[in-house]
Amino acid sequence: MQGRTRLTDVAEQAGVSTATVSRVLNAKPGVAGETRRAVLAALDMLGYERPDKLRSRSAGLVGLIVPELSNPVFPAFAQAIESLLATAGLTPLLCTQSPGGTTEDQYVDMLLEHGVDGIIFVSGLHADTHADPARYQRLRDLGLPFVLINGHNPAVDAPSFSTDEIGSMDLAVRHLASQGHRNIGLAIGPDRFVPAKRKREGFVEAMTTYVDVHDPQVVTTLYTVEGGVSATTTLMDAGCTAVICGSDLMALGAVRAARYRGRRVPEHLSVIGYDDSTLIPFTDPPLTTVRQPVDAMCQAAVTTLAAEIGGASVPRTELIFVPELIVRGSTDAAPVTF
Repeated sequence: MQGRTRLTDVAEQAGVSTATVSRVLNAKPGVAGETRRAVLAALDMLGYERPDKLRSRSAGLVGLIVPELSNPVFPAFAQAIESLLATAGLTPLLCTQSPGGTTEDQYVDMLLEHGVDGIIFVSGLHADTHADPARYQRLRDLGLPFVLINGHNPAVDAPSFSTDEIGSMDLAVRHLASQGHRNIGLAIGPDRFVPAKRKREGFVEAMTTYVDVHDPQVVTTLYTVEGGVSATTTLMDAGCTAVICGSDLMALGAVRAARYRGRRVPEHLSVIGYDDSTLIPFTDPPLTTVRQPVDAMCQAAVTTLAAEIGGASVPRTELIFVPELIVRGSTDAAPVTF
């Protein structure tokens, strides 16, 4: 397949340029999935043998990079995306990050070596305002389609899909205010991450609107059970009768912190989580939480990526999805005395 005549034959059969044929035969990125399949079909029809590097390659390979899986919301995203990719005829390659393990940049290099047709980033470095967005421009320069989920970055030229973080805090604060709570605290991650920054903004705005508090209590912590314990202890010491958490794991920590102090949820402290992970309805008490529209976000992300892989032009803007407040047993009327 080195000769010019053979390249020309395949290019003519596939209806593409010889340069495109060369990129496909050398497993280079930057070729739309539909075009790549057309070249391979032409190769087969003309009776040419595929190069070794193409024989084991899955058609429509898509990289999926997610954070660590200890937070149940990320496996939920991964499962939904993998199922949707399979339905679309695409093959997912899951890349899971962990502290001290393979980095996002290293995973991207590996995926490029595998000749993927696209990449989906879930809560990746695009969500970190301290990270250099130039790393994504490299993918754009290569012509590789990719999409971002949660953590919109206007400096990254790609379709983005986010939960309405600001609106989620409006839902949570309004619910607690309707139950008579005025001293409401927020336990959240660092502001360097876009979702946390937006939650904080939404919380401050909602507290001003619903309880006329202009400088509410906010504690920055980790998105873990231990982080929830630490933040909630601080917020209870500040007199809070309700705590909104940036994740369900943090909310479980908030419940634990209340019990350490001999207080009951929701009689003495109301708690709201975020995500609505699979097992949250079965906690004690069942957790009131803000549900991310995971399925709808994943459907939009996969549909958009598949369209771009197929050669279609797609909007490279942010699409924001409306969350839902799921009221269960961890919130109730504010205590009259304590």
